[in-house]
Amino acid sequence: MADTSSTSTTTSSTTASTTANPPESKSWADQADEIDQAEQSADQADEINQAEQSSASNEEDDTAEINIGSLQVDESKRDNSTLSEPEDSSIQAVTSGDTMYKSAKRFEDLNLSPELLKGLYVQMQFERPSKIQEISLPMILTPPYKNLIAQAHNGSGKTTCFVLGMLSRIDPKLAAPQALCICPTRELAIQNMEVLLKMGKFTGITSELGIPADSANYIPISKRPPVTAQVVIGTPGTINKWVTARKLGMSCMKILVFDEADHMLAESGFQDDSIRIMKAIVKASANCQVLLFSATFGENVKAFVTKIVQDLFVQDYNQMFVKKEELSLDSVKQYKVQCPDELSKIMVIKDRILELGQKVGQTIIFVRTRNSASMLHKSLVDYGYEVTTIQGALRQEDRDKIIKEFKDGLTQILISTDLLARGFDQSQVNLVVNYDLPVRHESPTEPDHEVYLHRIGRAGRFGRKGAIFNLLCSDRDNMLMSKIENHFNHQVAEIPSWNSEDDFENALKIAGLL
Repeated sequence: MADTSSTSTTTSSTTASTTANPPESKSWADQADEIDQAEQSADQADEINQAEQSSASNEEDDTAEINIGSLQVDESKRDNSTLSEPEDSSIQAVTSGDTMYKSAKRFEDLNLSPELLKGLYVQMQFERPSKIQEISLPMILTPPYKNLIAQAHNGSGKTTCFVLGMLSRIDPKLAAPQALCICPTRELAIQNMEVLLKMGKFTGITSELGIPADSANYIPISKRPPVTAQVVIGTPGTINKWVTARKLGMSCMKILVFDEADHMLAESGFQDDSIRIMKAIVKASANCQVLLFSATFGENVKAFVTKIVQDLFVQDYNQMFVKKEELSLDSVKQYKVQCPDELSKIMVIKDRILELGQKVGQTIIFVRTRNSASMLHKSLVDYGYEVTTIQGALRQEDRDKIIKEFKDGLTQILISTDLLARGFDQSQVNLVVNYDLPVRHESPTEPDHEVYLHRIGRAGRFGRKGAIFNLLCSDRDNMLMSKIENHFNHQVAEIPSWNSEDDFENALKIAGLL
């Protein structure tokens, strides 16, 4: 949904925080070396100093006369290229109280403003709501605006759900924060802001980004003015600092969104900062609507999230979940490759996947640690490949540059730790390689099923075709892969020979990529 090349006419100011010389610290799902046992917030490197940079842009919009009828799609000419989920997808909606919700077959069914409808049709180029949106949007947008705990497929359009929810609740005449979205990484926050600017282009709604940034724009938080933007999107550490410093007021807050909520509220994630933010909102604006969105919710996290919503926000809440066995994307084909040793894993990437992959789009290679990222990067560069690598120890400006180049299509191969496993949206990514399988930090012999699902969700976005290659070279790898298969009740096809070009070419043909 995000489009880095789009220019928004929404008034926005981008704000960030960082240290002048950030120490090398771990970021979530981004291990510095093999013995790291815990994750830290992407904002924890910023505890001493903060920087904020602001930029504002204003353009006049031709919103006075918007002919919505001319924007609607002629049903007889539909090309069926909208967001898609499996036809038999079982979406379980559990509503509370006596509020009646009607499925939204068209965006016009949602009582949206003409400016928002124009944004959906002209800027986003949507035709109709996806299945997830059909069910969740009425629950989000219908008074009395109940809280929602929602699980949705990767690439099913959940970002549209909460961005549209935020934009629809804003009073344009009130210059105060009214909607807040919390994300686990700066990359995801920036991406969500791009969607908001694009969708809200014709609304005049103001927005501000609260994330760690480069050191060049350092300003002490005590010297920055209070936030007046109507929508704020940021990472938990930075947002919590603004709230603590009383720079971000909560008294007018109408809607609070947690993107990747399972990680935001898990003990190994950003639980403390997230709960502090929730408590601050409850104290200042008890009727604020809370939306918790994620592609995965483990049973323990689901129970904890439900308890938090019940205990802090003493009001009814709705739920939407998808069956576990249906979470893996039908549009992507998963493969496992038996490699005799570490060197052969690199040779598979170099001689098979990347050579064939040049014909089908962009590739993301996931590794477990920063050391693996550095080693693989050097190996592929030595072989003459142009690759970029992203991980949490990089400077903020370097991370932003790497992401922009990849999204703009200037680079085709991106090596990443799990920093980009969640929510990263790039429609041209058709291949994902798991150089290392994801494991639970507290139990390295157990696979991290949720992270695996998020990783494979980077390919085949919005119903497009994609292929996943899992590289295995030890008994431990095979044990992890077997547990992943059992968890999702899905047998992953095996490539007959790791050094056969024909076998890999046939795999991509089966995946619909060649």
